[in-house]
Amino acid sequence: MAPVIRVENVVKEFRKTRRQEGAFGGVRTLFTRQYDTVLAVDGVSFGIEPGELVGYIGPNGAGKSTTIKMMTGILVPTSGTVEVAGVVPWRDRERNAMQIGVVFGQRTQLWWDLPLIESFKLIGKLYRVPQPTYERNLERFVEILDMAEFLDRPVRQLSLGQRMRGDLAASMLYEPRILYLDEPTIGLDVVAKESMRTFIEEMNRDSGTTIVLTTHDLADVERLCSRIILIDHGHVLYDGSVEPLKAKYAPHRVLVVKLAADDTGRVPVIDPSHVRGAEIAEQENGVARIRFVASETPVHDLIAAVNARYPVADLSIVEPDLEGVVRQIYGERVPVG
Repeated sequence: MAPVIRVENVVKEFRKTRRQEGAFGGVRTLFTRQYDTVLAVDGVSFGIEPGELVGYIGPNGAGKSTTIKMMTGILVPTSGTVEVAGVVPWRDRERNAMQIGVVFGQRTQLWWDLPLIESFKLIGKLYRVPQPTYERNLERFVEILDMAEFLDRPVRQLSLGQRMRGDLAASMLYEPRILYLDEPTIGLDVVAKESMRTFIEEMNRDSGTTIVLTTHDLADVERLCSRIILIDHGHVLYDGSVEPLKAKYAPHRVLVVKLAADDTGRVPVIDPSHVRGAEIAEQENGVARIRFVASETPVHDLIAAVNARYPVADLSIVEPDLEGVVRQIYGERVPVG
């Protein structure tokens, strides 16, 4: 299957005016221009298949937003190729706009002084959405995103969470093939984040929408994305699924064991020699945290060893989180093989 988004050896340079030093530096800068070249994206390549949900992540200044702006047609690359569903975005902006949806966390596509429902109607007209399709999608989105109570409220009176839900619905009303989400959950509370995540999941699963998600909230990525692309200083450091990253950079798991009292009424202490292939990281007040490498010590063997010798009240396994993994990768600043 051919990629629906193709990015090949893309470079984007920006020229920045160099300010002259000295008492009359401002005047000299005005009449004698010198420039510094800033390389925002440096040879980025990837392909995204139809229906994929990809997390495109990196620190501030890594080149994420610049790449997204080239894929949406806002920016033209200095060199390289970008194709989105067979269209070069900046050459055929209207055709490209009809097949993509975009949500920027800090900007809105809604009309500020109009009721939310009027913004939806205008977007339906702009994108020539057939009335039955518009009504079907609107009804579905209002239900999923719980927007009924504020549909008739002017956008300027909406909370951030309400406005973001409105933006997300607006971006999908005309059923675009591709959806770009730039920090869609920034600043939202837990309830609003969950509503947004559920909507994104459903659009990807039920409608087959290809979604590119940029975010600093790695909980979004772990919950939603089957694949991640890590970028830093304009270079791709990693492109693949989350699990291999965890296996390489965070191979350890923690088995948390809560012990019950034995026949004498005492809460026992686990002997390290009884958990071979693992180490007891912490043991206090009847709770032991046992650290192990899952690829070397099967968890069921470890649980069986503890159960055979000790009265167990409860067990749980703590998985490594993506945030710690990504922090380690950016600390090393090397491509991940």
